[in-house]
Amino acid sequence: MLTINVAVLLAVVVILRLRRRTEARSRSDEKMTVVIVLALGILLAPTDVGEGIANFLRELASGITGAAE
Repeated sequence: MLTINVAVLLAVVVILRLRRRTEARSRSDEKMTVVIVLALGILLAPTDVGEGIANFLRELASGITGAAE
């Protein structure tokens, strides 16, 4: 039986949509890309991968603010 992880499928869709040239996109196409990216974020947030990304971004932000002081 073949199973497809929805987050992986959405990530592939996002990558394919973002590879297109900016001039070729309509406003509705850009809005659909934003909706897909938000759905991907919601799917990734509660996972270990999402928590790892959030921790990395927190450390990066604290390192940047610490370097600015």
